[in-house]
Amino acid sequence: MADITILTEAELRSQVQLDPAAIECVEQAFHALATKAVVMPPIMRLDIVEHNGEIDVKTAYIPGVDSLAIKISPGFFDNPALGLPSINGLMVLFSTRTGMVEALLLDNGYLTDIRTAAAGAVAARCLARADSRSAAIIGAGRQAELQLEALTLVRDIESATLWARDFDKAKAAAATLAKRLGIPVSACDSVQAATAAADIIVTTTPSTQPLLLAEHVKPGQHITAMGADSEHKNEVEPQLVASVTYFCDRLSQAQTLGELHHAIDENLIGAADSFSEIGQVIAGQAPGRMDSNQITLCDLTGTGIQDTAIATLAYRLCQQHKAGTVFQS
Repeated sequence: MADITILTEAELRSQVQLDPAAIECVEQAFHALATKAVVMPPIMRLDIVEHNGEIDVKTAYIPGVDSLAIKISPGFFDNPALGLPSINGLMVLFSTRTGMVEALLLDNGYLTDIRTAAAGAVAARCLARADSRSAAIIGAGRQAELQLEALTLVRDIESATLWARDFDKAKAAAATLAKRLGIPVSACDSVQAATAAADIIVTTTPSTQPLLLAEHVKPGQHITAMGADSEHKNEVEPQLVASVTYFCDRLSQAQTLGELHHAIDENLIGAADSFSEIGQVIAGQAPGRMDSNQITLCDLTGTGIQDTAIATLAYRLCQQHKAGTVFQS
């Protein structure tokens, strides 16, 4: 007989927030990816084209960590029109010692939201100028809001701009963020207007056509590209990717899924070219930003190691506070 803990979204929300602990958790995961014999298979993805949907399965084993997560993450991007969230899903936590199921995390995508936002914060902390004070967010969904919130935890952000295709949605998100964060946040009617005065730019959409162009960017800015986690997604103009100092979460993954692969496909970057991963910067194996005029870009495609890290943190916190329902199998 083995105990299995069932954790609901409400229970997970009560224990795991977007805070310094979550950011540290994800940063350590990136560090492990650069320094340990992590086992992280390629993402398994099922596309459901007729419903603008996909289901991703991600996992990773981190040596020395007693648990690993397998995450099942559907993304159905027409759902908001039906009154449903675009992202949901769950994680299953296994013991790395016995292979027994330890917990079922019914988070509906909440932990993915947190770890993704935390990854954006890690990228900014490693690569954005230390004196960054303004941010531009491309997109107006849940992740757009979380990315700005995460930035405020690692940089002294004093103002922000936001652009989305739906200007009314952009205005609503800007008002929500201004109230929550206590800083001025304004909606803009173009990407160029949003990015003009920003120190940090974050793209957070499922776009299949570039939104951020080379003409929108100026020296000294940092870009975190969050949206391109499958081959057909593309938020950043390939010419821009080829012209910046490029970093990513996992190079082999970015070469096939991220913004990088579009630049490779257009022969702007060689398929064999080598770039630094964010974990290598954290571990001191590669330099990050070298000067204040450099344009840096971090291509975050989403890695299974982030899911194992956040799921393990969530399980530990819930155990400490006796959250969840325990069943015997």
